[in-house]
Amino acid sequence: MTTENVPSTNDLEKELLGFLEGHTGKPWEPDTDLFRAGGLSSLFAMQLVVHLEKTYGIAIRGADLRLDNFRTVRQMAELVVRLRQPAAGGVDG
Repeated sequence: MTTENVPSTNDLEKELLGFLEGHTGKPWEPDTDLFRAGGLSSLFAMQLVVHLEKTYGIAIRGADLRLDNFRTVRQMAELVVRLRQPAAGGVDG
């Protein structure tokens, strides 16, 4: 049971905050509601999903695409950590 390839939630938050700042031109906090603060348009939200999938080798599908998983950087980092856990039964997607 090695976790060497799974970044910590803190490391994920730092990377995601840098990604957001690079695309919006302003700094963000991990618990800022990005939708309420005007940080995410629907187009940028989709770019963010693609970024998470490509950067962290995950697939965000179905129920995981709900708004609450993308509302804050902290929630996105927790989603990535959860999706990077080995699937029960060992089935890869």
